[in-house]
Amino acid sequence: MPVRGSASKIGDVVLRGDGLLNHDLLPDEKGPQDQCGVFGVWAPGEEVAKLAFFGLYSLQHRGQESAGIATSDGEKILVYKDMGLVSQVFSESALESLVGHIAVGHNRYSTTGASSWRNAQPTLGRTSSGTVALAHNGNLTNTADLLDLLKQRYPDQDSNEITGGNTTDTAVLTALLAGDLDHTLEATALELLPQVKGAFCLAFMDETTLYAARDPQGVRPLVLGRLERGWVVASETAALDIVGASFVREVEPGELIAIDENGLRSTRFAEVKRAGCVFEYVYLARPDTSINGRVVYDSRVDMGRELAREYPVVADLVIPTPESGTPAAIGYSQESGIPFGHGLVKNAYVGRTFIQPSQTIRQRGIRLKLNPLKEVIRGKRIVVIDDSIVRGNTQRALVQMLREAGAAEIHIRISSPPITWPCFYGIDFATRAELIATGLGVDDVRASIGADTLGYLTKDGMIAATGQEESKLCTACFTGKYPIELPLAERLGKNLLERPAGSPSDDADDPAACNPGPDSELDAIVRDAEAN
Repeated sequence: MPVRGSASKIGDVVLRGDGLLNHDLLPDEKGPQDQCGVFGVWAPGEEVAKLAFFGLYSLQHRGQESAGIATSDGEKILVYKDMGLVSQVFSESALESLVGHIAVGHNRYSTTGASSWRNAQPTLGRTSSGTVALAHNGNLTNTADLLDLLKQRYPDQDSNEITGGNTTDTAVLTALLAGDLDHTLEATALELLPQVKGAFCLAFMDETTLYAARDPQGVRPLVLGRLERGWVVASETAALDIVGASFVREVEPGELIAIDENGLRSTRFAEVKRAGCVFEYVYLARPDTSINGRVVYDSRVDMGRELAREYPVVADLVIPTPESGTPAAIGYSQESGIPFGHGLVKNAYVGRTFIQPSQTIRQRGIRLKLNPLKEVIRGKRIVVIDDSIVRGNTQRALVQMLREAGAAEIHIRISSPPITWPCFYGIDFATRAELIATGLGVDDVRASIGADTLGYLTKDGMIAATGQEESKLCTACFTGKYPIELPLAERLGKNLLERPAGSPSDDADDPAACNPGPDSELDAIVRDAEAN
């Protein structure tokens, strides 16, 4: 059974500061949110719970709301999960209670379903021969269809994650995997996965076998590694490095891998239609991760180099917005010949708290997380490198702070194109109405944030830096061209399982609604994008 805060029972909900580290530089300004991280290990003789712990620790940037690990000793599955960071959720005693030779783990940022303990992963389901524990990175686009399928196939299934209050697409997937009592979990997965649409990287297990699967587009990364006495699957290669596993290969798009005492076997359940997320290279993945043969750090440095070629400027100093802008700033400095320096100091330990700041402190805004080095900035023409602009509030506050610190000129350079479309494949962007670049030209955005000049990296420059073919990348957040078909608005959205059936994905007139509004059908979205 899933355990929260105790090895023997579900504990009480305690109101406490969660200490979640995040990239947001303003208290109410949400930037692009990482989706989730998954980790799986099959390794007899190893402390698999601790391997999963350190794997999740290295993937913390992909989700900071909750964390969980499931283990199996060949006879039973134990799950321990809670809200918070990996280091907060697991103690030494908790890890020691998770015995076995198989483990799957998960870090969550909510892209479907609310941020709550019941929505934490791994999820559980009863199968024909035991139990399935599932960890999912990504976001499904046909969750409503899958829910209809669940009700049609298994109308009498009255005990699953959904009936227990879980409101995620992962809960629907788990119930479908567990529902077929006449077939093995592997056979059920091979029949079900071709019907699943959207972005999914899955690490799941029953009592004896570890499984990994990836959607046909390969939107999110998933890799396979080798231990001396076993195998590892993880969202990023950096997690393999942390646990001492050697990189073997990517889990291929449309592939299901099974690992048990008989070794590793691979089955293809769908044709490859590669469309990897380009924003993994821009921002989401760790810089020391390799995706499809390309080291992310090198891509970001090359983005900075190309940005310097596309938007040169006479200046005295290049500085990054910590920490995501650093590799691109290095590249910009190298290409332009303008010295690189650190003009902003970030408080890396600021997290959420239930202690509300006073109005005086709140007015300091961005200074709660960033503070300028006045001696470095004063009197200089500054080039500030950042990875993206969402609403523009953070950059506006940053420009104001740098001017107050004495900067003579402020030139903003962004190592990606303008973000003008929401993501439905696992990144929680703002809505179209909130994205500053949707309704404003580049010079209008520049005036809005108060910079002297503003330059965005072109789409072609960004793609070239990834080392991938454009046809094999998803660029939907920049172009509006979605590689996986989207359903109608009433069958789409983060709160799909938390609202009345048939109602739209939040109020289309509400600027906080994370949905594409009345043009949610694929052809309408592409038509509008091409018209612009």
